[in-house]
Amino acid sequence: MVTVGGHRRSIAFFVTLGACLVALAVILNVGWIVLNWRTGLLLILGVLFFTVIISGVVLNTTFLVREIRRNEQQDTFINAVTHELKTPLASIRLYLETLRMRDMDEARRQEFYGVMLADSERLLGTIEQVLLAGRASRRHVHRSPIALGEMLEECLALARTHHHLSPECLEYKGSPPATVLGDLDELKAAVSNLLDNAIKYSGPEVRVRVEVAAGVKRVAIRVQDQGVGIPAPELKQIFKRFYRIPGTAAKRAKGMGLGLFIVRSAAEKHGGRAWAESEGAGRGSTFILELPLAPVRPAGQATGEAPRSEG
Repeated sequence: MVTVGGHRRSIAFFVTLGACLVALAVILNVGWIVLNWRTGLLLILGVLFFTVIISGVVLNTTFLVREIRRNEQQDTFINAVTHELKTPLASIRLYLETLRMRDMDEARRQEFYGVMLADSERLLGTIEQVLLAGRASRRHVHRSPIALGEMLEECLALARTHHHLSPECLEYKGSPPATVLGDLDELKAAVSNLLDNAIKYSGPEVRVRVEVAAGVKRVAIRVQDQGVGIPAPELKQIFKRFYRIPGTAAKRAKGMGLGLFIVRSAAEKHGGRAWAESEGAGRGSTFILELPLAPVRPAGQATGEAPRSEG
C-alpha cells in the first residue's frame, strides 16, 4: 500500500511537471511570436494552439492531483475500517478462548461478557457508520414531526453511556420547544456524530456544551468542545468523505472520516446546512447543525379536521 509520503511525492512530481511544461510552452510561444510577428494568421493560430495546450496541461495536472488525493483518502479509510473491525474481533476472540480454556468465578465471567458486549456494540457502530455513509447520497427522506428537545436528550444519554461520562461532562440545559420535519434515524445519527466528534477530540478532560437557538424559520444545534481545535484551512475540508485532519491528534482519535460527512449530508437532505467554527489549534471547536422548523399549522388541520364555517 502506498504511504502518505509516497502520495505527497507523487503530487509534487506532477505539479512540478505541469509547471515545467507550462513554462516551456510559454517560452516557445513567446519566442515564436517574436520571430514571426509579421505573419498575422500564424500569430492567431499560434495563440489558439498555445491556449489549448496550456488548458490541457492544467486540466491534466489538476485531475492527476485530485486522483492521488482521493486514493490517499481511500487508503486512510481502508486502514481505519480494518483497525475498527479487527480490534474488537480480536478482543472478543481472546475473551472467548479464555472462557473456554479456564474455570473462573461468576463475577469474572460476567465481567468478560460485559467487555465482549461492548466490543460487539463497537463493531455494530462501525458497520452502521459505513451503511449511513452509503445511504447519504440518497435524496429521499421520510419526513415526520420530530420534537428536537426529546431527540437531543436521547442522543446525550446515549453518548454518556457509550463513552462512560458523568452528566456534567455534557452540558445541556434544555431548549425552547422546537419541531422539525425529517427522518428521525438520520437526524439522530447526525447529532450523535457531532457529540462523538466533540468527545473524541476533547482530550483527557471532556467538557462539551450543547445549545439550541431557535429563530423564526430555522433552528440551530451548537455543539462546542474545548479540545484540540481546527486550523482555519481545514474548516471546510473536514466535512468531506474519508477526510481526517493530518497530525497527531487525528491519529490518536479513532474514526474513519465519515462522521462529519454524514452530518453534512443529513443537513442538506433536510434543507439545512452544517459548518464548523474554531479560533485555531488548541482553542476548541464549535459545530453547528441548522435545520428548518416545521411549519405551524392551524389547530383544525393539525388534527385532520377541516375548518368549520360559521353561519
